[in-house]
Amino acid sequence: MKIVLYGYGRMGQEIDRLLKEKDHDVIARLTAENAEQVSDDELRQADMVIEFTRPETAIANYKRCLSLGLPVVSGTTGWLDHWDEWASEVEAKEGSFFYASNFSLGVNLLFALNRQLAKWMNRQPDYNPRLIEIHHTGKLDAPSGTAISIAKDLIEEVDRIEDWALVNEPESAIEHNHILPVSSERIDPTPGTHKLRWASAIDELEISHIAHSRVGFAQGAIAAAEWLSGRVGVFGMEDMLNL
Repeated sequence: MKIVLYGYGRMGQEIDRLLKEKDHDVIARLTAENAEQVSDDELRQADMVIEFTRPETAIANYKRCLSLGLPVVSGTTGWLDHWDEWASEVEAKEGSFFYASNFSLGVNLLFALNRQLAKWMNRQPDYNPRLIEIHHTGKLDAPSGTAISIAKDLIEEVDRIEDWALVNEPESAIEHNHILPVSSERIDPTPGTHKLRWASAIDELEISHIAHSRVGFAQGAIAAAEWLSGRVGVFGMEDMLNL
């Protein structure tokens, strides 16, 4: 495929490296500095856009691509307050959009485990959850999009948990016991760690995912781009992995 990389930070560069190994052709690398200099006619030559930018620019990037008829795979987090509006626009214009807060196969298996464990814990009121995520200092949004996905899935399954709240320290106490505490730490060079703990007075259990490098995320984004080709609609990792 002919691919445009929209965003060329750490993830964009890793995706670029792996695309070369798979014989895909990167025809443009867009950054905040050069995006306006790349013409729409140039972008129309692409088969696919892979987008990893910033939440404040993501929607504008998506709309530009949609107007050009370009399928988009995006891993930008922090903009999901606009999800319903954007998904409706994609479907109305018969566009093609694939979003994941995390493209790692292991993380998406963690999502599935979290949903199943939450169903069981809904019947175990003595256990209270806590979510911890750790990333490199270059990651500006907190908590991570992955952590928010974990939190939302848990809240949907557990009747006694009504919402999540960001806390400053991993051991901070939340007085309201209907809140899922979420802590975010920024430590270099951590690519990404997510831990969900369920603790009672007598024991605790934990499910977690620890990324050793960005390779797994980049491979997942490329797999999503290959899977999305020829499809119309709004999709995610559950669709691709048939979870």
